[in-house]
Amino acid sequence: MKKNYLLGIVVMLLVGMMMSCNEKKQSNVIIAPKPVKQAPKEPVKMSEYKHADNVDWLDKTYKVEVHRFVADSLPKVKDEQGNPYFDNLIRVRVLRADGSEFFNRVFSKKSFNDYLDENTRKSGALLGIVFDHAEGDDLFFGASVGSPDRLSDEYIPLILTISRMGDVGIKRDTQIDSAQPEPEEDEI
Repeated sequence: MKKNYLLGIVVMLLVGMMMSCNEKKQSNVIIAPKPVKQAPKEPVKMSEYKHADNVDWLDKTYKVEVHRFVADSLPKVKDEQGNPYFDNLIRVRVLRADGSEFFNRVFSKKSFNDYLDENTRKSGALLGIVFDHAEGDDLFFGASVGSPDRLSDEYIPLILTISRMGDVGIKRDTQIDSAQPEPEEDEI
């Protein structure tokens, strides 16, 4: 009986020692890496683009040219992460069939200030202007001002018109593009 008793004590001691070895000691010491100071990033330039369309308007053919280029003289803008970008300027030209100039104007973000919210005025860039269509006495363009990050979808859509007299009109684009045709009034 003594042997069983001693054997039981030895087994209990061994099991106790094995259990205590498996427990991990918790430490209240937290070692954080030292912050590395990053060098300031250089402002990013959006790509330059040029596009031209031949447009039938007012019973004649016109050439509509749009050219976006970097404006390093304008204040820098930032994306949502605070990365700096150069703003852009966009030149819109409309040429007659004989090559003479009907319209020539350089647009900046400031050209659209009245249609932008405060955040976009402060940190947005002029992203683009594209020719859309000619209708009646006007040429219609889509324009956008917003985050300069090309992966972002944060922007304000605008409609820019040029009249047959060369007057420029700007308004916010409130229409949502969809593949569904607009319902007739009787269908509503």
